[in-house]
Amino acid sequence: MAQKLSKSLNQQVIHDNRAGDSGNIGADMVAKSPADGYTLLMGALTSHSINANLDKDKIKYSLEKDFTPVDVVGVVPLVFVVNPSVPVKNMKEFIAYAKANPGKLTFASSGTGAPQRLAMEMFRFQLGLDLLHVPYKGSGPAMTDLVGGQVLTMSETVPAALLFIQAGQLRPLAVTTAKRISQLPDVPTVTEATGLPNFDVVSMFGILAPAGTPKSIIDKLSADIKIILQRPEVQERMLTAGVYVNYLSPSDSAKRIKGELAMWGKVVKDANIKAD
Repeated sequence: MAQKLSKSLNQQVIHDNRAGDSGNIGADMVAKSPADGYTLLMGALTSHSINANLDKDKIKYSLEKDFTPVDVVGVVPLVFVVNPSVPVKNMKEFIAYAKANPGKLTFASSGTGAPQRLAMEMFRFQLGLDLLHVPYKGSGPAMTDLVGGQVLTMSETVPAALLFIQAGQLRPLAVTTAKRISQLPDVPTVTEATGLPNFDVVSMFGILAPAGTPKSIIDKLSADIKIILQRPEVQERMLTAGVYVNYLSPSDSAKRIKGELAMWGKVVKDANIKAD
């Protein structure tokens, strides 16, 4: 994205990776930067929306007040998977099995406040399922134990789960997107598989500018990025990383972020999730 945007703007765009604290370090730096369009945040907006609800006392910035959305650029779908030892072939059978065995089905996650964990919490609360959460420090250990049968189910990003699904080591039950995805075309959506309306839970990525950045700058950046995202080579490279292009305008991005904040706030409250 930085390379393509550099050519479009005829000015070098430098990627400065400010990792740490679930993305909060980089976000805080951008929030405090001049609102001149020269400093932007490319971030995991879903994680930032969760952090805003989970770490309210710790986070020093407001996702809504301290930023102006440029656009949403893409999403990473999640997929509900089970270890093949679980005697279910589809989501309806899984729900029936979980209700017949309350508290016995374990589900892994890559962390306490990970989108994967919260997606499963949302799912189980909407269906009234009693599942036992087993947190891990990262997707790698969680997937290892899921494949090994130490835990039985998980909501995981498609990129992390795909090879295990293709190898028959995990059984996919449903994807969390509004529509089926090209990487798993035979796997139904949660809405298709369960009847739950409007279940659309993804890990969303987008670009934010400091609050107060002039609208003319926001509109110029967003228009250029929209064109970049339409290029087949960009879409192909993003899909290789498991990211599906999903452009949203500045105004639509603001609405989506507002909706994510409310959605994850309810999940955090319902599941009584506390920050580590």
